[in-house]
Amino acid sequence: HGIQDHGGAATVFPQSIGMASTWDPALIHQEADAISTEARGIHNDYVNSHNGNSGEHHGLSFYSPNINITRDPRWGRAQETYGEDPFLISQMAVAFIHGLQGDDPHYYKTIACAKHYAVHDGPESDRRFFNAKPPERDLYETYLPAFEAAVKEGHVGSAMGAYSSLYGIPDCANEFLLTDLLRKQWGFDGFVTSDGGAIWDIWGEHEYMKTPEEITAAAVKAGCDLCSGVVPRNPAAVVGNPANWSKDNPRRTRGGACFYVLPSALKEGLISEKDIDLAVTRELTANFRLGMYDPPSMVPWSNLSTADVDTPEHRALALKVSDESIVLLKNDGLLPLDPDKIKRIAVIGPNADIEDVLDGSYHGKSSKYTTILAGIKQAVGKEVNVEYQAGCPVVVKTDGSDAPNSSMADQAVAAAKSADVVIYVGGINPSLENEEQHNAPREYDGFYRGDRTTIELPAVQENLIKALAATGKPMIFINCSGSAMAMPWEAEHLSAIMQAWYSGQDGGQAVADVLFGNVNPSGKLPITFYRSTHDLPSIENYSMKNRTYRYFTGKPLFAFGHGLSYTHFEYADANMKGSSFTSKDSIQLSFTIKNAGKRDGDEIAQVYYRHLDSALPQAQLALCGFTRTTLAAGKSTMITLDVPAERFRYWNPDKKQYVVEPGHYELLIGAASDDIRLKVPVRIAAPE
Repeated sequence: HGIQDHGGAATVFPQSIGMASTWDPALIHQEADAISTEARGIHNDYVNSHNGNSGEHHGLSFYSPNINITRDPRWGRAQETYGEDPFLISQMAVAFIHGLQGDDPHYYKTIACAKHYAVHDGPESDRRFFNAKPPERDLYETYLPAFEAAVKEGHVGSAMGAYSSLYGIPDCANEFLLTDLLRKQWGFDGFVTSDGGAIWDIWGEHEYMKTPEEITAAAVKAGCDLCSGVVPRNPAAVVGNPANWSKDNPRRTRGGACFYVLPSALKEGLISEKDIDLAVTRELTANFRLGMYDPPSMVPWSNLSTADVDTPEHRALALKVSDESIVLLKNDGLLPLDPDKIKRIAVIGPNADIEDVLDGSYHGKSSKYTTILAGIKQAVGKEVNVEYQAGCPVVVKTDGSDAPNSSMADQAVAAAKSADVVIYVGGINPSLENEEQHNAPREYDGFYRGDRTTIELPAVQENLIKALAATGKPMIFINCSGSAMAMPWEAEHLSAIMQAWYSGQDGGQAVADVLFGNVNPSGKLPITFYRSTHDLPSIENYSMKNRTYRYFTGKPLFAFGHGLSYTHFEYADANMKGSSFTSKDSIQLSFTIKNAGKRDGDEIAQVYYRHLDSALPQAQLALCGFTRTTLAAGKSTMITLDVPAERFRYWNPDKKQYVVEPGHYELLIGAASDDIRLKVPVRIAAPE
């Protein structure tokens, strides 16, 4: 969601989970194109001033997008993903990949990377040795489709093997994943990189093989071309010296040092020169396709510079993504606020005036941020008094050593009592949910080494919210988090709730845009918001049973696809060309949407399917199409969507292939997975 760590400013877009909540692949394509423009500008400037060398963090290969599924909201890296639905993830991934890589027939603009291939979404503390064992159907129906789409539709230039194992074989030495499936079945023609240090982990964590030579040979032969990690200053010291391969001190050997033992592996007959040549060829081909060995005059984008970074146009685009990413979860009529009718606003909460909560993980640094407090102040001007109180920290340490004194809450409550409306800005922050925090102490209840152990709002915040609500003042809760937050009390008692995610450099302006009606909210949830941690199976269980909207049998707090607007949309007149189709047909579906309210707005119409008489158990419903449309108040439009019958496929474990089973289906059209407005019967005929 923006260029990271290059030493200067870059545009910071909303974190990926916020991008997904736009349900707007065309916009995300624009974003990725802007990011790749900034990448080329930064790269060109660095190369021109460093004798042709690109250097770390100034190159053109990017470890993005993360297209793992958000199987469990406790996973600390859920914020980096596009949510819980394979179809939505695929659509967003393909758009992002195309935007990064460009459409030139000869050159990549940058190289995208589909990661973490293939079954990887927590727990972070175990990721370097975890053995994922999903049921076979879940592997093919949930964990693999986005990677398949990234290859077949996105033509992604690289893929990253995950740290974990699949069915007992480490992913970066897994021939089934890296060669049989990725290259032979899907037609991938790029290069495969390991995750950082994952080659060492094959030996040091998985203990899959006995020597460094064996693991490096196994990785290359399985289809891993590049070892990601830090290269030691004296790599020659590693070769043939087992003392330098220490499980007690993995940082000495984890990373790029691993592949320096390939000459030893070659001498031992564990690998051939042909195997090594193939890996090197794939890497060099990527460099050729980036234009690194051609004169600049031949390569598009050679004229870009740092003047094309952090531009007004890119800032405006980032704000648009932020505006579309905001999800209005609840509104009893309080929103939008009218500043002409308000004299005093109390802005309370630990996330109100913090820049870091706008960034999300793996972020760059903007030249200018608009915090949520700043956005509110800008929106109302000097005519409205805005009083800010933090009220409490985000979370309190387990030992209570940083517990707030009572005056913090007292001052917040006093501010609420004197205000016309209370805006509470809380949730969690990117430092609490994040990538593996190696050997981090269990400092906070509910968080451990990057993951969350519970999804409830921290108690110190809930206690403050209840005290604020007791004042009787109308109250809005703005939640910042990278995944689902369980907040049933707030959902029942507060006037309005807004999900802001980690909303990018001008996220505060986007929040204010929605609060005061300058933007009509249109974001939809790409994940399920559960009522309690008790709704979730163990995070170590990779079965999809009772997970995500497709299989969850309970009642969600806020359903997948949910998101409110300041207007009301009506659906009618569902029609289909024909009623019986073959598995190779595309179903043309049409229906009418009317903006029946008094405000212009965007609606995201969602199409799900349900298999009514399958021989095997199926999902309760599954997304198979969606579209965003803009409608003026009182206007209507006819929506036409093509739904290929192939999207009804499932994995048949007996046939070892995907099948579209003949039988009866329903297409379900609506505003959310739990707000279906129209149903259309569909029949898939048996092949003649």
